[in-house]
Amino acid sequence: KPYVEFMKKNYPPGFTYEDFAPLFSAEFFDANQWAEILQASGAKYVVLTSKHHEGFTMWGSKYSWNWNAVDVGPARDLVGELAEAVRKKKDLRFGLYHSLFEWFNPLFLEDASNSFKTSKFPTMKTLPELYEIVSKYQPEVLWSDGDGNAPDAYWNSTGFLAWLYSESPVRKTVVTNDRWGRNCICKHGGYYTCSDRYNPGHLLNHKWENCMTIDKRSWGYRRNAVFSDYLTIEELVQTLVETVSCGGNLLMNIGPTHDGRISIIFEERLRQMGQWLNVNGEAIYKTKAWKAQNDTVTPGVWYTARPEEAAVYAIFLHWPTTGYLTLGEPSASAGTSKVTLIGYSDPLKWLSLGSKGMVVILPQLTLSQLPCQWGWALRLTGIN
Repeated sequence: KPYVEFMKKNYPPGFTYEDFAPLFSAEFFDANQWAEILQASGAKYVVLTSKHHEGFTMWGSKYSWNWNAVDVGPARDLVGELAEAVRKKKDLRFGLYHSLFEWFNPLFLEDASNSFKTSKFPTMKTLPELYEIVSKYQPEVLWSDGDGNAPDAYWNSTGFLAWLYSESPVRKTVVTNDRWGRNCICKHGGYYTCSDRYNPGHLLNHKWENCMTIDKRSWGYRRNAVFSDYLTIEELVQTLVETVSCGGNLLMNIGPTHDGRISIIFEERLRQMGQWLNVNGEAIYKTKAWKAQNDTVTPGVWYTARPEEAAVYAIFLHWPTTGYLTLGEPSASAGTSKVTLIGYSDPLKWLSLGSKGMVVILPQLTLSQLPCQWGWALRLTGIN
C-alpha cells in the first residue's frame, strides 16, 4: 500500500512499471570507474545483475526486444562495458546474475496457469538468453535466481548445465549456484546460497555463499534511505569473518543509481573493506575452515587456516582493554609455537594454558600504531 500511495502522489495517472525504463539513463555510468572501486574493495569476483524479475536486460538481447538497455534508456551495452573493464583488472573475475522467470511476461504467466505443463517461456525466452550471455560475455560465475515456483525440469536446468560444463566457452572455469528450480536451493549446485543473507554460523559440508546487502532493507538503491539503514564497516567485517570462518564466500550487494553511479556511502564501505583486506587478506583469501570456527572462551574471535603452511588465524573483532587475548581453542607448545599480529613486525609473547588454550600478550600500541581498524588477526604456527 505505501508504494501505491507514493506512485499516486508522485507520478501521473496510468503510469506503469514499463514507463520507468526511459528514465533509466545511466549517463554517469563509467565501467572503468566501477571496476577500480570494485578492485579496491578487495573483491575477487564481481556479479552484475544482467536481468532481474521484471525481464529488462542490461544488454541488447535478441530475446528481449525493446525491453533492454540498448533499445530503451541508456542505449548502451552495460554488461559488455563492465565485463571489459573488470577483465582489465588483475585477479578480478566477472560474473552475471540472471533471473529465470519474469513477473509480467505473458508466456510465463500462461505456463504458470497450466501448472508448468507447457514450457513456452523457457524455450522461447529464458534458455536462449542464458546461451546468449554465456556465449557472448563468458561469465565465470553464473548466478541463477527466480525459479517462479517452477521445477527444474520446466527450466530444463540439467540440459543447460550439461552444456555449460561440457561445451560452453567457460566450461573449464565457470561456477554456478543452487537456484535452478523449485526445491534445488541448498541441495544442488556448485555452491549453495540457501537463502538471501544466509549466514549459518557453523561449518557446512558444501561450499556456500552469503549473498547480502549493505543497505539492510533493500537490494536496490533507495533515495529515501537513512544513515542507520546501512551496515557499518565494523558490521561488514564481522559478517565477512564469520562467513569465511564457516567455509563461505561473501557477496556484498550494492544498488547503483538510475544514472549509473555507485553512491558515495557504498563506495566508502567498499574501499574500507579493501583497506582492511590489504592488511588481513592472508587470513581470508585461500584459507580453509579450521577445526573450530569460533572461540569457546572469548566471544568475537573467529578462526581460519592455511593447512599447507601449518598456520591458523585467530581474527578478533574487539581489542581487549586488558592487553591480552585468551584463546580457548589452540593448544600451544614452548619452543614450537609462534604468534604474530598481522601488520606488526615483532613476534608476540604468549602463555600456555595446557588443554584450556593459551593467552596472547598483545603489543601496547596507540591508535595510530595499530596495523588496521575494525578487527585484527593473529597468525599462529606450531599449534596443536
